[in-house]
Amino acid sequence: MSTMQFGIFSVGDVTTDPTTGRTPSEHERIKAMVAIALKAEEVGLDVFATGEHHNPPFVPSSPTTMLGYVAARTERLILSTATTLITTSDPVKIAEDFAMLQHLADGRVDLMMGRGNTGPVYPWFGQDIRQGIPLAIENYALLHQLWREDVVDWEGRFRTPLQGFTSTPRPLDGVPPFVWHGSIRSPEIAEQAAYYGDGFFHNNIFWPIEHTRQMIRLYRERYAHYGHGTPEQAIVGLGGQVFMRKNSQDAVREFRPYFDNAPVYGHGPSLEDFTRETPLTVGSPQEVIDRTLTFRESFGDYQRQLFLMDHAGLPLKTVLEQLDILGEEVVPVLRKEFAVGRPSEVPDGPTHQSLITRRDAEQAEPAASGS
Repeated sequence: MSTMQFGIFSVGDVTTDPTTGRTPSEHERIKAMVAIALKAEEVGLDVFATGEHHNPPFVPSSPTTMLGYVAARTERLILSTATTLITTSDPVKIAEDFAMLQHLADGRVDLMMGRGNTGPVYPWFGQDIRQGIPLAIENYALLHQLWREDVVDWEGRFRTPLQGFTSTPRPLDGVPPFVWHGSIRSPEIAEQAAYYGDGFFHNNIFWPIEHTRQMIRLYRERYAHYGHGTPEQAIVGLGGQVFMRKNSQDAVREFRPYFDNAPVYGHGPSLEDFTRETPLTVGSPQEVIDRTLTFRESFGDYQRQLFLMDHAGLPLKTVLEQLDILGEEVVPVLRKEFAVGRPSEVPDGPTHQSLITRRDAEQAEPAASGS
């Protein structure tokens, strides 16, 4: 495993292909996501992450079901989420679902906490969107405890108390899955990630670099403040968005109709404006390499880079071609370049094995000092 992890994340949208007018069925889209995950392993990527949505036009309402299926068909790939809705999912259920997945996948699992970007999801699960941040904080505090204490007594504002409760199965090897906290605009979430010494993932696909820089700087400073290490040792992940062809004119020409009509950002700024202002890169593999390498200059050495590849109605065939280019021409160069001059104290991307190693080292320290 290289020091840095590269992979893809999917939001699982079902979108009409603007060039053909064809809309895939939910079944096709779900199967396509699986094909994309398998392709990610085949081309040598490290991570596949799926979103969690409970509304059309998105299909991934049950991430652990999908990731369990992918786990059975892969050997090395780390299976993650691009959002696990900590606000509207019961922390008890999250604790159990991901511990089960961890066992089935032999530890190749982590997850990303998020509040989601769909307001109506709150009442669907009996919650109030005005409590979004308090829910995220309280629910995660409970999840954190459920994975670390065999018997939990707990009382809070948003759910019934727990008395003598044990979440099953217990985490694999007694080590909970690594948690990222994903946020685009909430300093409270950067603070939460820092407080627990967890990872902070900034999905900087829509935001100017200065905003992302501020959020990551805040997280790094607070990570050090809470005594987890130096700011440089904080665990940072970034999103990104690319579309590539051998020469950039072809990439722009092919991607433009998808960009112009995408439900997420279509009918807004021009493709040119958007690529200038945000990390979206549409061009040659070399342009993607150059652009991605600037992230280190802006945000410091980091641990995980995920790309959004399969959205806006792009056909599966095109996405698989993109993954071939990413795996063959882009990621090998990025691995090499990001390793150059990377200080030895900067941690590698988290894995189950690295978490076991860290826990064992922490347990050995008090014993060594005789306390």
